[in-house]
Amino acid sequence: MKYLLYAVAGLFSGVIGGMGMGGGTILIPALTLFGGVSQHTAQAVNLVAFIPMAAVALFFHIKNKLVDTDGLLYMILPGAAFSACYAYIASFVSGETLGRVFGGFLILLSVLQFFTDKLVKKRVK
Repeated sequence: MKYLLYAVAGLFSGVIGGMGMGGGTILIPALTLFGGVSQHTAQAVNLVAFIPMAAVALFFHIKNKLVDTDGLLYMILPGAAFSACYAYIASFVSGETLGRVFGGFLILLSVLQFFTDKLVKKRVK
């Protein structure tokens, strides 16, 4: 039964990841809430699962000419540096705190997405 949960979580996170939204929004809560996995482990699994999902999605986005490479290096370098720094910091933070921060991030992201969508629709009309 647990493997079915993992497969379903992988399926949905792959769909979301393929759209460029980040499969971790599905995978991490599914693993922690339903799979009984610790927050640290769920985030590590998400990072490992992200590599092939991102590679496949990137291939298709490049093929469909949806990738703008201008300024790409300016995003990659700071992103990689800060990822390394905060991964190190996260190793000292409790799983409960990480879960709360991640949950807060998802709430903030959904609120921003809601209002951004409303603003974009107003501008288009």
